[in-house]
Amino acid sequence: MKKLYFVVGSQDLYGDECLRQVAADAADMASFLNDKLKEIVSVELLPTVVDSETCIEDLRKASTDDDCVGVITWMHTFSPAKMWIKGLQELRKPLLHLHTQHNEKLPYDSIDMDFMNLNQSAHGDREYGFIVARLGIPHEVVAGYYKNESVLKKIRQFAEVAKAIDYSHHLKVASFGNNMREVAVTDGDRVESQIRYGWECNYFGIGDLVKIMATVSESEVDAKMAEYESKYTMKTDNVDSVREQAKMEVALDKFLEKNHIGAFADTFQDLHNLKQLPGIAAQNLMAKGVGFGPEGDYKISALSAVLMKMAESRKGATGFIEDYTYDLTEGQEVELASHMLEVPPAFAATKPEIQVHPLGIGGKEDPARLVFDGVTGDAIQVTMVDMGDRFRIICADIELVKQAAPMPKLPVARIMFRHKPNFEIGTEGWCYAGGAHHSVISTALTRADIALFAKLTGTELVTIGEDTREADLLHLGAR
Repeated sequence: MKKLYFVVGSQDLYGDECLRQVAADAADMASFLNDKLKEIVSVELLPTVVDSETCIEDLRKASTDDDCVGVITWMHTFSPAKMWIKGLQELRKPLLHLHTQHNEKLPYDSIDMDFMNLNQSAHGDREYGFIVARLGIPHEVVAGYYKNESVLKKIRQFAEVAKAIDYSHHLKVASFGNNMREVAVTDGDRVESQIRYGWECNYFGIGDLVKIMATVSESEVDAKMAEYESKYTMKTDNVDSVREQAKMEVALDKFLEKNHIGAFADTFQDLHNLKQLPGIAAQNLMAKGVGFGPEGDYKISALSAVLMKMAESRKGATGFIEDYTYDLTEGQEVELASHMLEVPPAFAATKPEIQVHPLGIGGKEDPARLVFDGVTGDAIQVTMVDMGDRFRIICADIELVKQAAPMPKLPVARIMFRHKPNFEIGTEGWCYAGGAHHSVISTALTRADIALFAKLTGTELVTIGEDTREADLLHLGAR
């Protein structure tokens, strides 16, 4: 199981009795946090930092432990911050500074200088906060009594984001074909992506997948068809088309597992020897947490995988979507978001249907796909763009809504939403910021989650929501 290390600061000037109490209090707090976070991560206590050697040992251990996704630090007493410099310089994991105390209330009748020396987080955490700021280390600060639910909520959020960052740094992305010809916003610097986020984005010929498909047995296809029939409603007589998608997914499963890949992108301009563009095959894989990007969009493929990992312990839907078209009825403007085929079934309001219809692009056979109307509720829309000298994340608050009327001639998965604070500011802001037409929508995550991810990864963030005003728009895309 992934873990957070809990590192507590003190010093040796107060004597052994004080340090024994620090160790006991730290162990009590670590045990409490471990219990409260056990569904996400474990929490493990490291030796109390009393000098630079202990600090180096603790933070070096955290940096080299593959199971460690982050570090929580707290100063029980005053801990002179020069002893933290070398250790913090070696830290390679997300950092949370917990500004708290073991005791919730002051013992007004009995408080003395011994108690003051032992319990001086207000003193020690300010010293520590200075050196983290001086070193310029991206980090999160959470203040308040550690047992309060408001504090625990923020620690859980840090744990979920830290797990997603850890996943990101181990993520491999396969690009079947290159970026769609002439398209700008989906392209990007794959080398910089790996430097900043850990994404290993490499090209694979579509023939690598076709070769595996040729080895898929009928029994393997039968098993995949049984899976489809257990999860979805079969609404087509063209079973051969569905079986072709099943064969494709079996082959993709094998390819992804063999190459340790967690996300992939394809393009309809490179489908040599494939009978169909991946439809239900891609959708069903996204339902299992595999990232996907169409038209060669490796960034959204990777980002969707990372955000699905971030949201895995929460209720709600998270996954890829594409901006398509609007209903511009004044005062009631809504957007229809979808894609040719590949919308994840996590967004289905009811049991998805398997349908087969022609696809007016790609020049291949009619592909099987999942068709459904989307869920409703508050959500965020997130995308990532390459601005040449930096990556930028754009995150907008939206509201998923029911479609106003049936769409019998549009046999794809459909999501409809309203922009916040309104259509004009929401869409103008997205355009000012350079937001892409591919994005990740989530009813599980919030703007605060994305802001924390951006802060800990050093990524520029532009946000749009109820608090955005027209006067803010000109600054959204500023360099």
